[in-house]
Amino acid sequence: MSARISLGNTKLFKLIVHQRNFSGEDLIINPKDFPTIKKGDIVEIFHPEEESSRLLLQVTSFKEDLQSRETISIEQSIASAFQLRTYADVNVNIVSAEDVALDSVELTFKDQYLGRSDMWRLKNTMMNTCVYMNKKIEFCGGSIRCQVYEMWSSGERVACGVINEDTKVVFRSSTSMVYLFLQMSSEMWEFDIHGDLYFEKAVNGFLTYLVHKWKKAGSNHEVTIVLFSRTFYKANSLDEFPLYMRECLQKDYKGRFYEDFYRVAIQNERYDDWTSTIQFLRKLFPIYQQQVLEYHARPGVVIPKAYNSTASQGNFLEVLNMSLNVFEKHYLDRSFDRTGQLSIVVTPGVGVFEVDRELTNVTKQRVIDNGVGSDLVCVGEQPLHAVPLLKFHTKDVSMNAVDDYSMPHWINLSFYSTNKKVGYSEFIPRIKLPPMQNQALSRRSSQSVAQTTTKVSTDEEQSGLPTLFDYDAYDAKIFQLPNMQTTGRFPNSKKVSTGTMNEPYLSYIHPLSNTTRKMSDPDVHHFQSTSPVPGLSRIRSSAISIPSRSIEGSPNNSLQESKTLARTVLENYSPPNQGRAIIGSVGSQNTMSQQAVKLRPGRALINPFDPSHVTIKLTSNRRRWTHIFPKGPTGVLIQQHHYQAVPTKSLNERLDGDSDDKKTNEFTPRGSMSLETRSLNFLNKHFVAQNVRNMTLLWGATGEQEWTPALTTAGKVIIGVDWKSLTIPACLPVTTDYFPDKRSLTNDYFVSDYNLLPEDVNFGYAQQRAVFKKPLNTVEVYKELISQRLAQGFQLIVQPQNESVARTTRAPSTEASAPGTQSTNTASFVRSKSRNNDNDADEECLLSIGRLFHKISLNGSTITVTRYRPRHPYHPFNIHYRYRFHAPDHLTYELSWVSFTSEKLENYNWNYMDHYICSRGDTDFALSETLKFWRFRVYLLPGSHSGTKKIQEGSSHFDVYQMQTLDEQALLTDGFLRFVESWLNKIKRRNTVKKTRASVVGSSPFRERLGSNRVLERPRSRSGSKVMERVKTENASSGRVSPASEVSLETTESHNTSGENNDENTSVEFKRLSASASYQEILEAMKNPNSGLIFLFLNQTSPPMTFSSADAVHWLLTHVEGLNSKDAAADVMQGMLKNELIRHASGSKTHPFIVGFYLYYITGDEKVQGDAISFENEWIEVEVERPLGWKFDNAVSQSTPIASFLVEKLNHQDCEDWKRPNYKHTHLDIDVSNKSDRIEWGHAKYQPVFRADRAYEFSVQWVAATGTVVSDLVLGWARKAQTCGLHMIPVPADPFALPYTEKSDPLRGPIFIPLDTEALMGNKSHLFENFAEDSWKQRLFLLQDTIAARFGFVSCILETILGQPQRQPPVLGGEPPSTPNMSTPINSHQFNPFHRQYIHLTGNAFIMIPTQPCCQPKSKPIRIQGSQGSKPNRYDSLQEMPPSSPHEEYITRHVSGKRDECGPETRIGFLWSWNHMIGRRWKTASNPATGDEKFQDRLLQDFQDFCSNEDNRLKAFWDKCWAEKEERSDEDM
Repeated sequence: MSARISLGNTKLFKLIVHQRNFSGEDLIINPKDFPTIKKGDIVEIFHPEEESSRLLLQVTSFKEDLQSRETISIEQSIASAFQLRTYADVNVNIVSAEDVALDSVELTFKDQYLGRSDMWRLKNTMMNTCVYMNKKIEFCGGSIRCQVYEMWSSGERVACGVINEDTKVVFRSSTSMVYLFLQMSSEMWEFDIHGDLYFEKAVNGFLTYLVHKWKKAGSNHEVTIVLFSRTFYKANSLDEFPLYMRECLQKDYKGRFYEDFYRVAIQNERYDDWTSTIQFLRKLFPIYQQQVLEYHARPGVVIPKAYNSTASQGNFLEVLNMSLNVFEKHYLDRSFDRTGQLSIVVTPGVGVFEVDRELTNVTKQRVIDNGVGSDLVCVGEQPLHAVPLLKFHTKDVSMNAVDDYSMPHWINLSFYSTNKKVGYSEFIPRIKLPPMQNQALSRRSSQSVAQTTTKVSTDEEQSGLPTLFDYDAYDAKIFQLPNMQTTGRFPNSKKVSTGTMNEPYLSYIHPLSNTTRKMSDPDVHHFQSTSPVPGLSRIRSSAISIPSRSIEGSPNNSLQESKTLARTVLENYSPPNQGRAIIGSVGSQNTMSQQAVKLRPGRALINPFDPSHVTIKLTSNRRRWTHIFPKGPTGVLIQQHHYQAVPTKSLNERLDGDSDDKKTNEFTPRGSMSLETRSLNFLNKHFVAQNVRNMTLLWGATGEQEWTPALTTAGKVIIGVDWKSLTIPACLPVTTDYFPDKRSLTNDYFVSDYNLLPEDVNFGYAQQRAVFKKPLNTVEVYKELISQRLAQGFQLIVQPQNESVARTTRAPSTEASAPGTQSTNTASFVRSKSRNNDNDADEECLLSIGRLFHKISLNGSTITVTRYRPRHPYHPFNIHYRYRFHAPDHLTYELSWVSFTSEKLENYNWNYMDHYICSRGDTDFALSETLKFWRFRVYLLPGSHSGTKKIQEGSSHFDVYQMQTLDEQALLTDGFLRFVESWLNKIKRRNTVKKTRASVVGSSPFRERLGSNRVLERPRSRSGSKVMERVKTENASSGRVSPASEVSLETTESHNTSGENNDENTSVEFKRLSASASYQEILEAMKNPNSGLIFLFLNQTSPPMTFSSADAVHWLLTHVEGLNSKDAAADVMQGMLKNELIRHASGSKTHPFIVGFYLYYITGDEKVQGDAISFENEWIEVEVERPLGWKFDNAVSQSTPIASFLVEKLNHQDCEDWKRPNYKHTHLDIDVSNKSDRIEWGHAKYQPVFRADRAYEFSVQWVAATGTVVSDLVLGWARKAQTCGLHMIPVPADPFALPYTEKSDPLRGPIFIPLDTEALMGNKSHLFENFAEDSWKQRLFLLQDTIAARFGFVSCILETILGQPQRQPPVLGGEPPSTPNMSTPINSHQFNPFHRQYIHLTGNAFIMIPTQPCCQPKSKPIRIQGSQGSKPNRYDSLQEMPPSSPHEEYITRHVSGKRDECGPETRIGFLWSWNHMIGRRWKTASNPATGDEKFQDRLLQDFQDFCSNEDNRLKAFWDKCWAEKEERSDEDM
């Protein structure tokens, strides 16, 4: 253990312990016992006789009344963890914070959503604090909870330390969204060296162990498991395929036809026990290959033979892009109980893939920009060359063609190996044996090899090269068993502050500096053997430089033999063409090599067997993830699951000795120098230091670990897998360390800037609002600008102390005083910038994402934003992809398509976003889709239903739901009005006498008791809270307060029934007004304090007699004779409004009277200034409507109604009503409990009309809010909704994920449930032939609507425009198309005429009814070329004109499964989709069926059985409806 400098005398104390309930402090000490100690000091505590376990704690408070002198008290769990004995003597020593500073610290969190802005703010609060193992950290009033997981200092793992500005804070999530892909390539059915199938190794081995580690670590990820493969067809032309096969066929660069298949095993599941999932995967294995290869089999139809691809030729990059299409839309369906995104691909291969170059570029940029973790786990044997390795497609088959490779640093590679041992050997093979061949083939191969050998020998003789080489001796040397070293683990029972964790790191390189990497581009540099630097070729390890017989060693011979070995090993992945050379080092003196370079000038080629001599230019992409890696003993960033199987000393011994290098060993801090360090020191002697600083190594995620053949990920213990990344994946780090030099900024970037003057203008915006909100000051705006960029994926650039740029991780400390500058334009914050010296800035911050760099400078009251954009941005890509996928609960594979596009980050409108922040979300800068704001969407449903109770009590069928009764409907409406008033608007009532309110929908015997509105209690604000201080300030300046400060979220309501009865018995008697009463008489009666209206308190500036329209309607119905309907009462109020006796609360004279929760006031002397728009932006007002078809007079018919689809005269108003949904928006107070350390706000998007027979939609939108604070707000609403008889359920933005939707999930799709109408027709030619033909379509819809209602589905109206539909990729020519032509944009109204969508009352599932079941005639095909402005399509295609609705096409062609060649079969049915947004937090005791998987499975099965006429249930329902119609007809006659 390293010695520390003591800042004070070491003192001996007696140790006692305390509980958290006694004191929340970790350390309690009496300052009288330690006079030199002060708050903030770091003390080291240890037993004198045991110096190995030392504890560091920070003094945060003193306690002068401890029980005894010379005593300190430590929290019990901390003392136990560090083995400190109670009542024993301990040494207490003050140490310097710099001596115990941490290089990095890892924090874990669970069941929370932490945004990147939240991570930065949390990190700032932890600055200069002491942490220890498993320390719990809270932020934002306890809404954010983290725990210290791991700490590193000076290359060693430690148990405690101090966080300073240089400490890198890594956040790891135990609840992430994980997409796990199993590549079902042909190798899955082959055996490994231990005799196990690779599938068994992947599932029984790796997956089983992974879920075990999840459980052990307490991880609870949201997991989707997908099996995927590529099927090739042996065919030479498209004519060999039947027409029905051509819709999904694709052709690769070799002209081979193929299809890609995806089988979604489980989707968005969170299990504590994954045993059943593992068993399910085992059941899928025997049938997977048969289902895929025989998918197109038809009786009597000859199709080309299908075969499974190898792992290297599979759809690896397509799989990553599928998950990225989901991950990049994380802001749409923002879950509050998970953070992080991870793609895991498990392959039976060895990490080599043949890929398309364009798709590689798209994938790389998307993975890096989105900050998504991508892990590749190989269960095959690790090869002798560097992996992961991407081999680019090439159509060049000439002799001089070279193979082009890429080594993706953005993929985290692991090799899984079992710990099985062979009794007779410990040899670990590093190459896969070729498959066995029959004897005849073997003889032909032998002859071919002999002829080839003769030809090669002849070539060698002609070239003068030696022909003899002892390959056996070389193989023996290469494949000799290395000296394996086992690794120890740091014992949990012993924790030290700076001691080693006993896990050695054997060999690391000295950092060149920073890192980037592009493979085959001019950034790649090779140190050539023709370099003037002597002896440089000896830097390479002996395992790569193949020896020669000659003593001197011939470079030509070495290259030729290296090519031979390369060809042998790579033959397993992609056999090279005859005579082709696999070229590595372009610097080798070889004729063929030089010719190859001439073919592609300026492109450096990579040798996978020796990548370590290749360096690349440093860019920000290369350093995007590096700050999650700890520093090893040599000071370079390391990946802990990579280690050198051969110790460093052995490598040095095998290196050709250099006396100069050996002399440098004595200068290393640890007494020995690794091969890599010697190599880099050698390079530093001969190359310019500036060039080395801008370069980085090619291979690896860190760019600082050199690859050698001895670098392995598998050994005697299972450490070859990066279990930490797979168990608790890291979030994208907040910081990075790359910034271009001045020359690069000048030559390669456009520079633009603009100034913001927040305090000069935003106060005017605040004054214009209907409810005054304190504007942000300049420093708050400066912090928020940084937060917004972090939230959108930017990283703070941390530079060395000697750089001119200030450190960016320091939070702005003090508020800058605004000088007396005035803005000439109050409508804009942008002013012409006066160029200031950068050193004059009070605060300065650098941020980057990709090739975009922002500099934000704070100077007094001015904020300057400087943007650096590349002069030559990346070319935008839009790759179309077709595939077949099999979703859970589906019967077969379906055709779908998706587009992979690269986002142009430079197009983000940061100027607009910055103005939005300055104005605190003013309506002049409304949120738009391009700003990628976060949103959370919910539905309000009835809180409970008798049908659900019947099912839970044992009903075998689910078609037991009945229409709501009048009382249930009235109760639900009153509960909704109460919820909007009390919890969404946070309004309280002025009157203290409790009064009852009947429903505006109708009367019921229970209405007076059940529907009463309680008087809300006055809020109890916390003393010393920031929000109350803010309110006092606002009060003093403006006389107005925010409604958020007027009512507490935890307002209690009384549920005492006897109390309610007492109130009713003692209520004041009143005399009803006559029907001829004037408006003035009615107005005076309303003002009566005893029997008048219940008035509301909005804020201190609102009129004193403000009321809601629903209360006024009820008051009129109960106080005025002759009024017996809602419409009549509304007419009276409209007349009073026309006579200016009442007015809308906004002050608008033109606002009409609307029944529901709309606010009005009785006019008087007060003057209300404002307008309806600004008022609407502060308050939520909702209209209440009665459902169609209900009678609300006192004489309600008791006879059974006729089914809606059988009535003689249809109500066409219902169809028109589906078109209605437009939404309203308002500002939303997010931090109602004042938990955050900043001012936060958001917006609400809601439907303007509520109907008791429909789901009500409400969305929360935000950019300037903490995720956990938003979660607390929404979950609080959900709890309060239950008290109002409502059930709040989260719903996805795109429930059905149809491929026509722009942002749909490519691995999600609806289930088609056909409706067996044939069983209902009997002898009829049409189902509704008894009615007019023009009503058939509507009647069919009403039939499906009635069936949905019987199963508990209620309608939910959506926006009619969901955005521009996706373009459909073209298909191979000659086949009939299966999908609408998307090569040209089509009006989205044509695709979404109406959205007949429904949600189940439990919230578990959605269904969709197509608008019309049309069978469109085939249109004349047209030939489609590539769209304008993009690259031409690879293949022309024949397409149809689009049908009228994509949903019909999706049902009739894709979801319905196999069909004949004659065209699509017209089918009628439903689209079914699960609600994947329901998590554990939304499962309540009042609705136990919500989220119940067994309930969901039974619901789907019973619905399918009913629609398929199982047990004649559908026919019985049809006959019953006709019998009721005939009975009513007889009664009418």
